[in-house]
Amino acid sequence: MTDALAAVADLHTERLVLHPMTPEEAERVVAETPGAGDLWGPEYPDAMDVEGATDLLKACATTGDPRPFGNYEIRRRTDGRAIGGIGFNRTPDAEGTVTVGYSLNASARGKGYASEALRALLAFAWSRGVTLVQADADLDNLASQHVMTAVGMRVVGEDHRVRYFEMRAPGEGGAQPGSWPSS
Repeated sequence: MTDALAAVADLHTERLVLHPMTPEEAERVVAETPGAGDLWGPEYPDAMDVEGATDLLKACATTGDPRPFGNYEIRRRTDGRAIGGIGFNRTPDAEGTVTVGYSLNASARGKGYASEALRALLAFAWSRGVTLVQADADLDNLASQHVMTAVGMRVVGEDHRVRYFEMRAPGEGGAQPGSWPSS
């Protein structure tokens, strides 16, 4: 492990801990088999958690461990249990743009956890020099769209199935449209 990866720390919010997932943790999530010390909520991991962990492992295999721009387990501070995931779909590009995604297990939804986690991830991204964060949600996923607008992201377009959102870093002109969706 490099010094940079050793320095990747948990992100703390009022009610949550965003824990940067290691490749070993991702392997356990993909296998849906907790290891000693893993505290998983009753619905963790769900299909989205497995998909995110699979993507992390693919990134590790092709370009190396992307931390701190990888996946994070969303854990409740009260009991330490993982209830979902949030993360970056790739490391920042040359212009400082990243794409984020998130998912909460069904029993954790509707409590404001997704907005709280996304706010923390945005603040982290800005602190690391990211200039533009992009995300999307299926047109029928109104809850996810609400989360993005609640944290200040702006709708910048849609197609036949997806609505696209963006937010620029403070001092970068606000949440103005960029080049999303990119080809």
